[in-house]
Amino acid sequence: MYNDMFRQMQKTLTQFTTWFDAADAHAKAKAFDPKVYLTLRLAPDQFPLARQVQIACDTSKLAASRLGAKEAPSHADTESTLDELRARVASVAAYLGTFTAKDFEGAATRVISQPRWEGKVMSGHDYLLEYVVPNFYFHAAHTYAILRHAGVHIGKKDYLGQLSMKTP
Repeated sequence: MYNDMFRQMQKTLTQFTTWFDAADAHAKAKAFDPKVYLTLRLAPDQFPLARQVQIACDTSKLAASRLGAKEAPSHADTESTLDELRARVASVAAYLGTFTAKDFEGAATRVISQPRWEGKVMSGHDYLLEYVVPNFYFHAAHTYAILRHAGVHIGKKDYLGQLSMKTP
């Protein structure tokens, strides 16, 4: 289960490239600097696009690290272009690709905590299902929605990516 969840997050992260490519094309067609996208947000009290991408990346890599007992790559949160965001997303997607099902043996019962939880803990199972999955998809969906709201021509197929359908 754990490996499958992170493989799906990896797939979603790779879709960010499709969205960024469409954003670049949209900016070029409308003759403006694509850096503008990085500061856009859906509401005044929400994070801008760049931070949404950073959090989606951090959520997935840190969760995989905590549950799979591997060192996560470090990122400085200094991305200021779509290309820099692409590089971060690619780095995290590649990192997620290093995990196997064996890495997550015992993950369900690992005790997970974070400094901001003020001494509280969760089981690995609850952490993944109650925190990681919803948090990752919240920020991925906001990244998509910000670009869509800005007029970038992306749709549901761009969000879902290639499905593993087969002819019976």
